[in-house]
Amino acid sequence: MLIKRKSIEAQSNRKDGPRASSTTKAAPKPRKPKFAPITLSEENGVVYLHFGNEWVQGAMRVRKPDWIELEYAQQMMAWMLFIREPQHIVQLGLGTGALTKFCYRQFPQAQVTAVELNPAVIIACHSMFRLPSDDERLSTIEMDAMDFVMDEANHGKIDVIQADLYDATVKGPVLDTAEFYQACEACLTPEGIMTVNLFGDHPSYGKNLKAMRFAFDEVMCLPPVHEGNVVAIGFKKAPKLDFPALYERAAEITDATRLPTKSWVNGLKAWQLVR
Repeated sequence: MLIKRKSIEAQSNRKDGPRASSTTKAAPKPRKPKFAPITLSEENGVVYLHFGNEWVQGAMRVRKPDWIELEYAQQMMAWMLFIREPQHIVQLGLGTGALTKFCYRQFPQAQVTAVELNPAVIIACHSMFRLPSDDERLSTIEMDAMDFVMDEANHGKIDVIQADLYDATVKGPVLDTAEFYQACEACLTPEGIMTVNLFGDHPSYGKNLKAMRFAFDEVMCLPPVHEGNVVAIGFKKAPKLDFPALYERAAEITDATRLPTKSWVNGLKAWQLVR
């Protein structure tokens, strides 16, 4: 299925050659994707990943390489409030590997899969951001996220999907259609959850929320952080929000991980009040 993507990678993949014409029957020759350069910066002991501009694509504190440094990335773990022992966690868009590393360390019973289109990002994660090598539990796949979720071999087998799909243009997620979110929902187990990094003050926000609501039984959002990052949570099956139980669960997670989970529950409560 051809999905329109506001992405320099996707555009370079779908351009015809200079001599192609509308009457040519032969399929165009495959073109290698073009990616923005990988660049790094460092401040106060934190290394940041960029795609050749000022926008941050991920971060790692050098002294705490397995810690999730950015608050929005911490919020991407809000599914932990509802799922205690995931068996398969998938990261769409690797970044610095922060979420992948955290899940790999925190859930020793789980298969952890990272899907990343840009091979340079994978190399940077292994060489600069201390992503472990693949083993029987960890798989890093160089692949388009759309192809991964459309593959029926992955349907119904994933407990958690975390999507952070931005390119150098930073015009919203590069995959943002109802078809994409439907495919993600199809990959989830019956109680599965998807978290997505969105820009709350960008036109892409409403488009993505609408597409997610089309695909999922329930969609909730946490309050914006940083420059307007909003984490949206898609539930395959709408949960019953027992807030005393959620606060108790949040305290358990904080004791085990030091993540600021009480704020997640506060955010869910606020979302329910404004709906």
